[in-house]
Amino acid sequence: MASLVGGGDRYRDYLSEEEVKNTKWRNGPPTYDVVDKLFEEERTHVWPEGSLEEKVQRLLKTWEMEIVHKADPNEFKTVDPKKFKISVNGRKGLTPVESAKLGGSYNIFLQTSLPENLRVYNPDEETFESSQKVFRSIFLRGFAIEILHVYSGPPEIVYKFRHWGYMEGPFKGHASTGGLVELFGIGIFELEKESNKIVKAEMFFDRGELLGGLVKGESNGELALAASKCPFMK
Repeated sequence: MASLVGGGDRYRDYLSEEEVKNTKWRNGPPTYDVVDKLFEEERTHVWPEGSLEEKVQRLLKTWEMEIVHKADPNEFKTVDPKKFKISVNGRKGLTPVESAKLGGSYNIFLQTSLPENLRVYNPDEETFESSQKVFRSIFLRGFAIEILHVYSGPPEIVYKFRHWGYMEGPFKGHASTGGLVELFGIGIFELEKESNKIVKAEMFFDRGELLGGLVKGESNGELALAASKCPFMK
């Protein structure tokens, strides 16, 4: 399993001063103070340091940091970039190059076969930059993740996770609610025995748990209708 090399932050590896300096970042080195505060305040488990659960949680958070913030997949240290593939909800596995073409991160995880007119979020229309802007403007305190259970250890790690945040900004014309948005899912990491690097990642979850929580606020159309009925707005 990937392990701490030359320092990191409290929950992620490969963030030593030397590595931060020598890594090609998309938008500069990431900082996690805000989302780590949310994580610490609202996580449901505090796993003992060195436990299997803590190691898997650290691997998950480090992998997430790399796929979101590192500009060059060849600099990923949690995965073998030449062998790695990721699949979501049983879809075809994607290489790092194919993932980049989709816009990475949120666009990978929110792939859908819904007709375009029914998509509240359409990954085909979003770039990496626009998708990050959308969700960072919603989750002002970040979108935290924790491990709830580890069913099997390496080389095939199977785990249950929880992802959560608060809708503190608008989403695609829907007003913010301030409410909790969370989703639960199952993840699988297949590690290469020799290197302990991830060569395959599979994620299974209901994307509606995330998107459904983001369309509860009034839409622009509803707000316009309410304004038209208000005597003070005429």
